[in-house]
Amino acid sequence: MFRPLTRKNKEISRAECIEILKEEKRGILSVNTEGGYPYSMPMNHYYNEEDECIYFHSGRKGHRLDSLVFSDKVCFCVCEEGYCQEGEWAKNVRSVIVFGKAEIIDDINAVEDIARKLSYKFTDDKDYIESEIKKFSRATLLIRLVPLHICGKRVKEE
Repeated sequence: MFRPLTRKNKEISRAECIEILKEEKRGILSVNTEGGYPYSMPMNHYYNEEDECIYFHSGRKGHRLDSLVFSDKVCFCVCEEGYCQEGEWAKNVRSVIVFGKAEIIDDINAVEDIARKLSYKFTDDKDYIESEIKKFSRATLLIRLVPLHICGKRVKEE
């Protein structure tokens, strides 16, 4: 069902893909809409090593959730900023694409646990994190992306 990478010499390992998913703070989540158009949005994410799933926080209503009720098939893309070799202008960039099924989770304990883990990707301010969780966790759902296919590549942008 999932196509292999065309340019095998650009492919990165699964371990590199996981590293990128763990380290990068945001990516683009794409869902399928009832109208047949894809709907893509930038999302903060948390890669959970325990179950090898990717988590997103979400409000309790909106276009994204309506689309996930319509179709649980999603695609998530993460791209790192990249780097330049000394003396070169072209960036070397790795990216990861994840195809999978999305599940909506409405469990306050899971919401608070993942929100806490996700927040620590952005700040170490425990008081701030706990305050935000206390204020917003009851109005929050989780989206769990269960990966069915993960692939990544490295390109030099020249």
